[in-house]
Amino acid sequence: MGEIIMTTLTRATPVTSRTGERALAPDLARGAMLLAIAFAHAPLFVTAVDRGPAVLNTITEFFHLVFVNNHARPMFAFLFGYALVQLLNREIDRGSDWVSARKLLRRRGWWLVVLGFAHTVVFAPIDILSVYGLTALVLVGLLRRRDAALLWTTGISLVPATAAVAFGMWYPLSEGTSTFAAGSMAAGDRGFGALLVDRVTAWPIGTLLFAIIVLPAVALGMWAARRGFLEEPVRHRRFLVRAAVITTVLSVAGAVPAGLVQAGVWHDPSPEALWAVATAQPLTGYAGGIGLAGIVALVAIRAARRRGRLTTMVEALGQRSLTLYLFQSLAFVVLFYPYGLGLQDDLGLAGATAVAAGTWVVSLFLADAMRRVGYRGPAEILLRRLVHRRRSGQDASGPR
Repeated sequence: MGEIIMTTLTRATPVTSRTGERALAPDLARGAMLLAIAFAHAPLFVTAVDRGPAVLNTITEFFHLVFVNNHARPMFAFLFGYALVQLLNREIDRGSDWVSARKLLRRRGWWLVVLGFAHTVVFAPIDILSVYGLTALVLVGLLRRRDAALLWTTGISLVPATAAVAFGMWYPLSEGTSTFAAGSMAAGDRGFGALLVDRVTAWPIGTLLFAIIVLPAVALGMWAARRGFLEEPVRHRRFLVRAAVITTVLSVAGAVPAGLVQAGVWHDPSPEALWAVATAQPLTGYAGGIGLAGIVALVAIRAARRRGRLTTMVEALGQRSLTLYLFQSLAFVVLFYPYGLGLQDDLGLAGATAVAAGTWVVSLFLADAMRRVGYRGPAEILLRRLVHRRRSGQDASGPR
């Protein structure tokens, strides 16, 4: 039965488009995802989000709650689950059996955990690499299971995942404080040593908690990859349009009440209403984040016909998403922390969001420069060498 499932899975999930070229939509989605991640992370580095023009900060905060908060994470998780199936298919196409492919994917998961821990130690506690590495280790066995197993995993895990994020939303809303302040990673007047201790001690529980939070979207991404939604958006256009409209409307409707409470427009909601608001925002955020990947796939249909420079740059960024994700962390540490430029005490929410956008634009040019010289990206090269090192050694010692 497992062999039948594996054969069906491989045939149903092309690594390339039907033209034989690398599919555009997954890379565009990863490039756009980095902008959402930058928007979500940059405000966490400032000491006071209300610094600066009040009206501009209020507008920016509403934008974050409706379109960014709890949207960036599920989009990233969905694309990661999608990529797991793509990686499996590549291994099967190379002639690997299920056991060998599973070992390689688990080895990749372990190395992501290691790289994520190193990222936490060197930069800041915004690591998601170790989270996805742990998730891959847990879910890799589902890659040969039926669709029902993936959908059941998505539905069941959505309950604790939503509850965890909802509590994180409810507490600051009930206290009348900003959700950004509650999740702040601003250094204040602490030096590198004190921050390092905080990061290392919080890393184990943080990694476990966020693995629970991203698990539903990862499992759903694996299900979607079996159908090749992103590789062949033209063939799935009708479904993608319906899904994009429904998830976008749902996510906006679920996020607006939280935005109204956070902005002070909805005063003193009842405890029951506040819990409903805090739950609706992350629950519908899963839909919005995943729907955003579908919107990018629809954009890719048009972009593939007329490949302008921006399309090429975003595609290059998506192909080097690991390297440029790490670049974001480096940029935020250098710009915001006191042992860098110290902008944490000069910017508020709107200013930090502008820095996020600027950092993403710089990453676009860096990715394009690497594309022009044919350079894959240092983090991608390192991860590939670490994961495939054992295979290379076996090939070298085998018969010639």
